[in-house]
Amino acid sequence: MFSRRIALFFSAAALMLASGAASAQTAPGAPEALIKQVSTEVLDSLKSDKSIKQGDVQKIIALVDAKVMPHVNFKRMTASAVGRYWRQATPEQQKRLQDEFKILLVRTYSGALAQVKDQTVQLKPTRPGTDPNEVVVKTEIRGQGDPIQLDYRLEKSGEDWKIYDVNVLGVWLVENYRNTFAQEIGAGGIDGLIAKMAERNKAAAARS
Repeated sequence: MFSRRIALFFSAAALMLASGAASAQTAPGAPEALIKQVSTEVLDSLKSDKSIKQGDVQKIIALVDAKVMPHVNFKRMTASAVGRYWRQATPEQQKRLQDEFKILLVRTYSGALAQVKDQTVQLKPTRPGTDPNEVVVKTEIRGQGDPIQLDYRLEKSGEDWKIYDVNVLGVWLVENYRNTFAQEIGAGGIDGLIAKMAERNKAAAARS
């Protein structure tokens, strides 16, 4: 169930960032504007690069790493996914966790991006919360079948906004990872989790 939901998350997120059909007016500097900006850049690359259109995995990974990942707060996302164990990790372990988690997300995201077709996205109105530096941007993926709910949690970082969690069909990504990571840490400690993530990343690299 977890792996299916994660696959759905990355497919939906890829659709969001590769769709030029997001509706709603957004002010410059607003979190909605960030989503629209990234979506336009990714869509232009998908259309113009023949290698990407033919499924060149390395090119897709480079695209995601260059256009999408700079807008993600990996430290916060990794710390939240590791949960209370994050404070127990050494600075070196924290760095390795963050590095392996980024590779995991980039590769899975790239695989979903390669499947993007002609779906469209509707950007829903954003309601201000109690904290002006935190916001949830709600979207809906529309194509064949039922619409897919996809929400982003963003935080204000200086003058910019950073994504730190994503919700697919009512379940937040970080929460799902936290449950899985806790089980692996319980079985093999923090180093065991790092080793598991590295093993999965190497296996994925060998298949590409």
